[in-house]
Amino acid sequence: MSLTSKIGIQGVTDPGKKCDDPNCPFHGSLKVRGRIFTGTVVKDRMTNSVTVQINYDKYNKKYQRYERRNTKMSVHSPPCIEVAPGDEIRFMQCRKISKTISSVIIQKLK
Repeated sequence: MSLTSKIGIQGVTDPGKKCDDPNCPFHGSLKVRGRIFTGTVVKDRMTNSVTVQINYDKYNKKYQRYERRNTKMSVHSPPCIEVAPGDEIRFMQCRKISKTISSVIIQKLK
């Protein structure tokens, strides 16, 4: 028996709550595709969306060292997955939902 969820991603469990959001990958009709990212929620003041910060290391060839960088993205937050600032989440690319949102949360990490 595999650990594949309803959306077809291994290791992602379905949320316990139900929602009626059409842009929810579990209970709506939104298809997920592309890359899977991990980040930290920074802001949750928008309706049904959050701002997520992704930290990564970039190699600097001149100094032969790595430097820390980060980027912020707007991500759709379905009502069935409750997140707050400081939470680690896993999110995935999808079709464009609005001008700045083209990703959706698929899992809240511990």
